Amino acid sequence: MSSATLIACPDCDLLQQMPALIPGESAQCARCGNLLRAARPDSLNRTLALTVAAAVALLIANAVPMLGLSAAGREANTTVLGGVRVMWEQGQFAVSVIMLFAAVVAPALDLALMLTILLAVRRPPAPHWVGTLLRYSRTIRPWRMVEVMMLGILVSLIKIAELATVITGIAMWAVAALIVLLAAMSSSFDAEEVWLRVEWADKQAHRFHLPQGVKP
Repeated sequence: MSSATLIACPDCDLLQQMPALIPGESAQCARCGNLLRAARPDSLNRTLALTVAAAVALLIANAVPMLGLSAAGREANTTVLGGVRVMWEQGQFAVSVIMLFAAVVAPALDLALMLTILLAVRRPPAPHWVGTLLRYSRTIRPWRMVEVMMLGILVSLIKIAELATVITGIAMWAVAALIVLLAAMSSSFDAEEVWLRVEWADKQAHRFHLPQGVKP
């Protein structure tokens, strides 16, 4: 039983043994066929590299101008934080706070949590607080809405294209790269591998072994 653990299917609650998977393999529920786990090749190292790249893209996206407008011989440009500040000054307090949290704070917090988790599990056993950070990361993730911000920018560009010349800044391309990197992170990250490396996981696993002769 050292190479298998018990897991309950999240769809039908069938308790069954999860065999040790090699990279590229996947396991499905014996009753409903739901995917229980997919072992992704070199998951932690790939996700760490993608997370570092995403952090760099996020820094660039918030440090340099994103858009510029040129009309009647005058030019103006702004950053993401500059847009938040302008909305606040114009009295759009709720919109500015939501934009700040969804486009800056939530992505930065999620990337910080992921970097901490991935660095902490490089030498197992990982400390028990890694599990807590992983739960926080899952809570924060739905609130990072960089894609929604990009969609809003594109809609605005279409509306003002006839009134002024739009100058695309480096931050715009950084945001586009950030969206791709965040999606790649989610695709390559294997949370189960993190849980298996947490310090208390193996110590408690023996409590959940099935009695001899009992099948799941």
